[in-house]
Amino acid sequence: MMKSSSEIKGTIPVLSLKNVTKRIGGKAIVDRMSFDIHKGEIVGLLGPNGAGKTTTIRMIVGLIQMSEGDVLIQGKSIRNDFTGAIRHIGAIIENPEFYPYMTGYDNLKQYQRMSSGITEERIKAVTELVGLEAAMNKKVKAYSLGMRQRLGIAQALLDNPSLLILDEPTNGLDPAGIREMRQYLQRIAVQEGISILVSSHLLSEMELMCSRVVVIQEGKYVTHRSLSDKEEQSKQLSVVVRVDDIERASRVSTSIDGVEVIQLLKDSSELVLALQNELIPQVVSKLGEDNIKIYRITETKISLEDEFLKWTGGSRIA
Repeated sequence: MMKSSSEIKGTIPVLSLKNVTKRIGGKAIVDRMSFDIHKGEIVGLLGPNGAGKTTTIRMIVGLIQMSEGDVLIQGKSIRNDFTGAIRHIGAIIENPEFYPYMTGYDNLKQYQRMSSGITEERIKAVTELVGLEAAMNKKVKAYSLGMRQRLGIAQALLDNPSLLILDEPTNGLDPAGIREMRQYLQRIAVQEGISILVSSHLLSEMELMCSRVVVIQEGKYVTHRSLSDKEEQSKQLSVVVRVDDIERASRVSTSIDGVEVIQLLKDSSELVLALQNELIPQVVSKLGEDNIKIYRITETKISLEDEFLKWTGGSRIA
């Protein structure tokens, strides 16, 4: 179960962007970008092609320099304490690269030799975490794309990061591989308490994988949306009510504080209401008191794809 923002409210963010800006040739590619990620969250970074997702990620990990603003990792500034900040990050920005003629285990051992403090126990733990323990003695050239991606994640986890950053981790995977990747990332967030920032063009998958999404467009923060069940239930719903008299039903419904009539569908004798979940019994009761017959009540759910198109004015996802 992913954490909701209400559960993490008040905690120190693992990642905090503070008015991060990148200008190239006088043009703001990323413009005063600000958002936070807390412990154990999986946050999706969404935006149309050219929105600045990759530029933002590259600034977070220090691959390119910010023009203005700052990035804090566990309270450490990328600008002022790069070594202290970057040690909390594990990342895969491009496709993970390994020595194909070596086994998965030997590739991780090679990384161990270049870093201090990585134990055999940690190698074993991360390979189990991503489900590769049975494949560690196979050569990487025999790995599927999904296995190579998971080996890359295992390598990124060796240093016990607080934040894992993945750019299109499901790119090129088949449906089974995508589902596996989602399950392993959710396991990492829950078992290790690691925060994950992931960019992807697969909106339906982001909806299943993430606890929250951050939407950007033209280098600017647009909005964020929690995807946790608890918070979704307290949000405003859209319901379609079929009645015998929509005019009277509309008058009765609008008399209830917090209920808005969005649309009257006269041909089907239905009205579309926007309201909080807890107001539905009150609407039913009021309509009944006015002798209005109710034939059907249906919740109309807006998908993440629909909301994305609304937020970005129909722009295509990258």
